[in-house]
Amino acid sequence: MTYDADILIVGGGLNGPSLALALAQGGLRVTVVDALPRDTREGAEFDGRAYALALASTRVLDGIGIWANVVQDAQPILQIKASDGRAGEGAAPFFLHFDHAEIEEGPMGHMLEDRYLRRALLEAMDTDPNITQIEGRRVVAQNIGANGITATTDDGQVLRARILVGCDGRDSAVAQRAGIKRTGWDYGQTALVCAIAHDDPHQGCAHQFFMPAGPLAILPLPGNRSSIVWSESSATAADIHAMDDAHYLDALRPRFGDFLGAIALEGKRFAYPLRLTLANSFIGPRLALVGDAAHGMHPIAGQGFNFGLRDIAALAEVLILAARRGEDISSPIVLERYQQWRRFDTMMMALGTDSVNRLFSNDSALLRGVRGLGMGVVQSLPGLRRRFIREAAGLSGDLPRLMRGLPI
Repeated sequence: MTYDADILIVGGGLNGPSLALALAQGGLRVTVVDALPRDTREGAEFDGRAYALALASTRVLDGIGIWANVVQDAQPILQIKASDGRAGEGAAPFFLHFDHAEIEEGPMGHMLEDRYLRRALLEAMDTDPNITQIEGRRVVAQNIGANGITATTDDGQVLRARILVGCDGRDSAVAQRAGIKRTGWDYGQTALVCAIAHDDPHQGCAHQFFMPAGPLAILPLPGNRSSIVWSESSATAADIHAMDDAHYLDALRPRFGDFLGAIALEGKRFAYPLRLTLANSFIGPRLALVGDAAHGMHPIAGQGFNFGLRDIAALAEVLILAARRGEDISSPIVLERYQQWRRFDTMMMALGTDSVNRLFSNDSALLRGVRGLGMGVVQSLPGLRRRFIREAAGLSGDLPRLMRGLPI
């Protein structure tokens, strides 16, 4: 077979371009296909979306040549405060307070708006000769052969590569066409996502307020602005999302409090139904799944995109090192290395976030006592607190080279 590329990536959101850049730097030829047109993907207007990037994730972005172009638009996360309570009643007496000064590496992470990251990824791909971009087209068929894969787009173009990688989200068509099933369940919760402006400075502090219906995350953005990820029961969330901006803010205020002064909406509002979903396999013949195509978890720990970047760093390292050794990068043995590296780690994080959500998203007096005791113990033990800080920074576990700040 004559190949158009070594790797064909379906999905051009954030994971697809990040993986393409990591692979291209290792000398592999990559084609990225995305259904959205270019002007939609590189819109400069703030739409309310932003990402909490752990320290290890910013190292990946630095390793693929992106971080220097966006760091000036990012907000360092210097502190994390987590507390339990009810809307309108304030926080319970026991809480967690993590400070970046307790680790040597620097800020635990950064907040970065979607518009800056997306545009930087597109511009970097434009200048990389190993990357071909096909925009505004959808892959509608794929075939796995003895010598490679072929994928057909909705305009009839046939693309040939050694490996197909699905970066096309939780309802991945790549995974479905490959017959890869998923395991998971619905939380009966919906995340309401928006950005707000507020009168008082946030001091680089991220807040996680656990309420009976679900957690409220208040994440610092540059200036007197914060990103909100607010989980409610799906019925309540649907009612709130249908409100006009004024009534939406009226619903948010008792949950948010007044510790940052008066608040106002900035950008658009989004609503995302929450469910746990794990692909039963992260690989198939000549195929791999990355990011949401492989796993979707509760946003309670803010690990969605961070775990996608872990997938990217691991898969890029596996494929680049295999190519350097002269191995067939599409062989089951090579792809299994990626699965062994990532699937167990991902499953443990998904089940961990599921357990935390179940522990905190209720109004049981007994569990409130357990939660308060647990927070008090962690807060009182510096060594344990430091372990939690390093986990939040993405510095624990078997990290790929890019997440350790090392080239592949």
